[in-house]
Amino acid sequence: MILLTGFLGSGKTTLLNRLLADGVKTAVVINEFGDEPVDQDLLQRQDTPLTVLSGGCLCCQVKGALAPTLKNLRMVWDAAADKPFERVVIETSGVASPEPILDTLLRERWLAGRYRLQAVVTTLAIPAALDQLDRFPEAAAQVAWADRLLLTHADLADAGQQTALAGRLQQLAPATPSDLLRPDAAMPSDLCSGNARSFRLLPADAKPTHEFRSLSLRLTQAPAWTQLEAALLALLAGHPELLRIKGVVYLAGRTEPVAIQAAGQRLYPPGALPPRHEGDLYGRLVFIVSGTSDALAADLATAFGSGADIRAS
Repeated sequence: MILLTGFLGSGKTTLLNRLLADGVKTAVVINEFGDEPVDQDLLQRQDTPLTVLSGGCLCCQVKGALAPTLKNLRMVWDAAADKPFERVVIETSGVASPEPILDTLLRERWLAGRYRLQAVVTTLAIPAALDQLDRFPEAAAQVAWADRLLLTHADLADAGQQTALAGRLQQLAPATPSDLLRPDAAMPSDLCSGNARSFRLLPADAKPTHEFRSLSLRLTQAPAWTQLEAALLALLAGHPELLRIKGVVYLAGRTEPVAIQAAGQRLYPPGALPPRHEGDLYGRLVFIVSGTSDALAADLATAFGSGADIRAS
C-alpha cells in the first residue's frame, strides 16, 4: 500500500496517473474535500478498481469510511481466483494531514494484519511549497510524515526557489530523501519498494482542525475556452483566499472532456482526457479556499449566471 499526500496543486493526481501506467494492477482510494468529487474523472485510466470518499477530508468525517472501504477491498481480493489488484494507493485530500489515515492503518488490527504500508509519498510544488509550509500546518505535516518527498513543477521555479525549498526541507525532514520529479523523466525506481518507517501517532482522541471550505460549480452549458479562461483568471486575481481549482469540463466544439487545473495564481492549459462513454456531460469544477467562501460564491454566480449550479461545503 502507498499513501500519496501533498498540498493542493502539488501533482498528486499526475503522479497517480503515472503509477497506474506502470503495469502493476492497482486499486485506488481517492479522498476528496467537498461534496462534488472530480479527481476520479482526472484519471487517464477508467478501468481501475476505484473508491471515492468525498464530503470532507480524511482527518474529519470521512475517516470512519476508510476502514470499511479497505476491508471490503481485501474481502473482494480474498474471494477472487484472479486477483483484481496487487497494490492499493490512497490519494489523500490536499488539505489533509496523513496522520489520521496512518492511525486507521496502524491501529486497526484487522487492517494491519492484511495490508503492508510501503511508503508515505508527499509531493511538493517547488514554486508554491515555501509559502504553503509557512501558512498551512497541513502542508508541514505532510512533509513530516513522508518517507519520500517528490518535488514537482521545477520548470516553473527558478534556482533560488529550489535552493530555498531544499534548505527548508533540510530543517523539517533532514532524514527524508527527496527527488526531483520531471514529466519527461522516469520515476525513482525504488519509490514503491520497502516498508514505511515506524510512526509515533498522536493520542487516539486528538482531533485536527482546519479552516478550508469548498465550492462546487456544475456547468449546464459547454462554455468556450476563451470565456472560461477569462472568468477563472479573474477569480484567481480577485480572490487571494482561492487556493485551488480543479475539474472536468466539456468545452464548446469538443466532444471529449478536458481537465481544468489551477493552483495559487496560476491557471494551467486545459489537458485532454479520454472520451467518456457513460455519465453526464456536465462540466464540474471545485474551488477550495482558506477561510470564508461567501465572496467567491457571489462572484461565481455573477461570472456564470443561470448556466451554473453552485454548492458550498
